Amino acid sequence: MKNILVSFTFLVFMLFTFSNLSLAQEKKAPEFSLKSVDGKTVKLSDYKNKVVLIDFWATWCPPCRKGIPDLIELQREYKNDLVVLGISVDSDTKPDVPGFIKNYGINYTVVYGDQSTAKLFGGVSGIPTSFLIDKKGNIVDKHVGLVPKETLANGIKRLLKN
Repeated sequence: MKNILVSFTFLVFMLFTFSNLSLAQEKKAPEFSLKSVDGKTVKLSDYKNKVVLIDFWATWCPPCRKGIPDLIELQREYKNDLVVLGISVDSDTKPDVPGFIKNYGINYTVVYGDQSTAKLFGGVSGIPTSFLIDKKGNIVDKHVGLVPKETLANGIKRLLKN
């Protein structure tokens, strides 16, 4: 009887865990309209039917700076299938962003965000924070802090197969 109870508890736990995972994967990415560094209005819906990697970052953030070359490479490697979108949360250092982009050779779109943009995504507790969005507009991965390029690439490859 004890083994049956333990097995049943384990089964309920597994069902609950996997059902929550699938629900998390079905969360729609929030629509936004933000100004890019070059003054254009950028909306998430502009990238419908594309895999999108959103990166919340700032010029003064050392881990953000360290991760930018990986984002540049990912944009280059998957240029036809992926959109990397940097959301700068620089407020006091906003004037530094265009020069920073040029100095780092950033090849992806950078827009200006703020706390209200972060709240749309459920809050950003630290930067960098990245969100991987599938072709249907669902958030399927969230990474807080610097993650290896391979982690991001594996998520992108998984979504491109679907």
